[in-house]
Amino acid sequence: MLEIQGVTKHFGTRQVLNDVAFTVSPGRMTGFVGGNGAGKTTTMRIILGLLTADAGEVTLDGSALTAADRRAFGYMPEERGLYPKMKVEEQLVYLARLHGFSVARAKHNAEELIEQLGLGERANDPIEDLSLGNQQRAQIAAALVHEPTTLILDEPFSGLDPLAVETVVGVLKERALSGIPVLFSSHQLDIVERLCDDLVIIAGGEIRAKGSREALREQHSTKRYELLFSGDAGWLRSEPGVQVLEFDGGYAVFDVDDELTAQRVLQRAVAEGAVSSFSPQQPSLAQIFKEVIA
Repeated sequence: MLEIQGVTKHFGTRQVLNDVAFTVSPGRMTGFVGGNGAGKTTTMRIILGLLTADAGEVTLDGSALTAADRRAFGYMPEERGLYPKMKVEEQLVYLARLHGFSVARAKHNAEELIEQLGLGERANDPIEDLSLGNQQRAQIAAALVHEPTTLILDEPFSGLDPLAVETVVGVLKERALSGIPVLFSSHQLDIVERLCDDLVIIAGGEIRAKGSREALREQHSTKRYELLFSGDAGWLRSEPGVQVLEFDGGYAVFDVDDELTAQRVLQRAVAEGAVSSFSPQQPSLAQIFKEVIA
């Protein structure tokens, strides 16, 4: 388990992180979400030892991170950092060799990732000749080629089309299922919501919310329901304790004051006609994000 404990950081007189604390569990995808300047990249760089925290520490399985631990990490920075004139496969083999892999094993890993990430036809192309999306895939391959024990990815889906996103998601899920901790940041909340097991939301250098996706939805859920009804649900507008948010004949989304009100609405709906669906509505990650950073 990767654990960030009470990390604080200043750049001069400006505090950029304040008592940041969260965990990244083995075998789970943890999404790190925040606006520009929220502190995501600074936190990741402290985890990787590229920056030093003013206070707090980062531990792996209960022990302070060592240089050897960090060398076994897979890191993908938001800025592309590959050698532009090197060919894709050549570059991946080179990076694996830097981690002590044999030529045969480095080549095997490079070829496997090239196929998994849909770069087969580009394996012998220089990085600078690739589209931005393919450069991003190559950057992800570079973070994976040395079989990392932990993955730290900064905006891995940036510049990818929907098909490429699905390809990368599949590769990352496979790594998480193998048991390694995976932390990634992204502005694409729909992808984070679909992909992650756990979520960490940061704003102004402080953690505003963290936990499993399901726990956060439950924690921030309102007493909101959706009704799909065979008749006209206009009567909902006059029900005490009900605030109708969306309405279209037999379809309505509404908030209630309490669970007793919800049960009363359901009983009336059953009495008035056939109820196709009556279900509580959980907030999306985008809704939770807006709520906690407000």
